[in-house]
Amino acid sequence: MALAIFDMDDTLVDGDSSNLWLRYQVAHGLAPAEMLPYEAELLRAYYAGDLAMEDYMDYTLTPLCGMTHAEVKHWVDRFIEEEIVPRIFPQAWRQLERHRERGDRLLVISATGEHLVGPIAQRLGVADAIGIQLELEGGVYTGRTCGVLSYREGKVSRLHAWLEQHGETLAGSYGYSDSLNDIPLLRAVDKPHVVNPDNTLRQEATRRLWAELTWQHENADLSSELRTRG
Repeated sequence: MALAIFDMDDTLVDGDSSNLWLRYQVAHGLAPAEMLPYEAELLRAYYAGDLAMEDYMDYTLTPLCGMTHAEVKHWVDRFIEEEIVPRIFPQAWRQLERHRERGDRLLVISATGEHLVGPIAQRLGVADAIGIQLELEGGVYTGRTCGVLSYREGKVSRLHAWLEQHGETLAGSYGYSDSLNDIPLLRAVDKPHVVNPDNTLRQEATRRLWAELTWQHENADLSSELRTRG
């Protein structure tokens, strides 16, 4: 039995859940449409490996300010069923099941807020999840983060804290990610896998002899539709 660690966005899910969530909030009157262009700029910086995650979180969490945990959960649950479930790669479902059959422990770790990561992981049947922690005061979101952000080297720091807390190790561990930002995480596991990597990550994977996986929707029309909607 080993630990199987999965990035979430663009790895298990075809798309970035934070971006999709902001678009969902705009569509339902929970956030102003004027937020979308600047969020797109921040997201481009993320994919280039140049993003200061604090800037992204500070900006995109503003619509949650003053909302209760229960209110956000209500909307997040709807969002997951309507927008996320159709985007989960079929190969992701199967890979998760293979690890379950082996008796491996599953962990989803993401640079997305925990208000999304935990519920999406649960919808995938994964009990353990690490996301960026959000501050609550009296059950109300402040729009601020707290603790170490699970991004780049911060993912590894949060992972090691989780390992210590749960009495787990990385011996024999598997890792899956699409992102060059997760090179520190992939270097930390015993059996790294890159999923639909860009050229930079593919070069790193080739140099380090990491396994490469291609995951896509088996229905080409569905894949095209989702990418258009995204």
